[in-house]
Amino acid sequence: MLLSINFTFATFFNYMINNKFKLIPILIAIIALSTLSGCWHKKSDDENTIRFWHFWSEPYQRVVVDSLVKVFEKQHNASVEVTELSWADGKVKLMAAFNSETAPDVLELGSDWVAQFSSASVLADITDSVDANKYLDFAMEPAMWKGSVFALPWIVDTRVMFVNMDLLKAAGFDEPPRDFKEMVEMAKAVNGNGKYGFGVNGSDRHRLYKKVLSYIWSEGGVIYENGNFVFDSEEVISAVEKYKKIGNFGLVGPQKELDKNFAQGKIAFWISGSWLMKKIDSFDKIDDLGLMEMPDMAAKGMSFAGGEYLTVDNRSENKELAINFVKFMTDGKNSIEFCKKIPEGGFPADREYYSKKFYDNEYKAVFASQLANSKMTPVHPDWLEIEELFEHAVELVLYDKMTSRESMIKLQKKVEDM
Repeated sequence: MLLSINFTFATFFNYMINNKFKLIPILIAIIALSTLSGCWHKKSDDENTIRFWHFWSEPYQRVVVDSLVKVFEKQHNASVEVTELSWADGKVKLMAAFNSETAPDVLELGSDWVAQFSSASVLADITDSVDANKYLDFAMEPAMWKGSVFALPWIVDTRVMFVNMDLLKAAGFDEPPRDFKEMVEMAKAVNGNGKYGFGVNGSDRHRLYKKVLSYIWSEGGVIYENGNFVFDSEEVISAVEKYKKIGNFGLVGPQKELDKNFAQGKIAFWISGSWLMKKIDSFDKIDDLGLMEMPDMAAKGMSFAGGEYLTVDNRSENKELAINFVKFMTDGKNSIEFCKKIPEGGFPADREYYSKKFYDNEYKAVFASQLANSKMTPVHPDWLEIEELFEHAVELVLYDKMTSRESMIKLQKKVEDM
């Protein structure tokens, strides 16, 4: 089972030892917990003050967040104390804060974290205070738990296929592929002499599964239905085998390294996100860059969608103001400004503002179109633990330790035995 959010320090320490967690996460968690008592202040008694923790910590990102916060403060005659977290240890700090009852009034959570926090009863039920119909249907799924709303989607984004048309043309192809079969043929022709047909995520925590899920969904498979995980279906087995196959015609590595190699003109096809858009001007070795939606396989080409969510601490003493802040930040007229100024921010989850018509960038339009054919991870409190098992199972296939069928059947049994 995943680590519960409601735990004492002693329970937490024993859990880490008994489950043989690595030393570094243990130390990070202990430091975070001890820091709470010494540096993090408790909730403010001022009814016009709330605290907000978020993960947009780059200087130019903080400027955008702070500008929106100032507008809210002026409109509501309130004060918002802002703290930036890092993805490296932010979740540990959040869990520690809930345990010590020093959690912020408003916090940002990734789409695949929300169910874990919602199921632990530490988030406020905001069902009666918000309009869930305001947001994209698929974006609301992680925000729900047992029929109630515990978060609001702030921004959503997806991954698309980046295409180096220079390499394709050099191999004799003038147009991008129409489907997966054509893409493999083109990749084979490109691969060799220091050039690669595909960029393939290998062992890369929290990233590998997103690429493989795109293949599974595009193959017509599902991994979660009717409350059960399904990893041993023919569609899933076939999709994992296809993912392994493209590795034979490409470069296998971590996301950052593959982003770098694509930018240097070495890879023909590479699935990546909007963060790569910031670097387009530096793609000096690619004259003809193309973006395309995920190619059709046995079914319609699908991609992974992720998002950022804003939630309220169930113990907040200023819930009304906190909920108003969440509604303000997730309102499309405000989140659209966030997304325009932060390229990797994706799109507003507000259904009236996510459309490509709000962008004059031809590349951004591809992301907007792909979002219509994207899915999010299963809404399940144990997803992060299952995700790790899933990635390991794919790695066994990718590195020739097991066949796709063997690995997926073994994974299914592990999940069923949890």
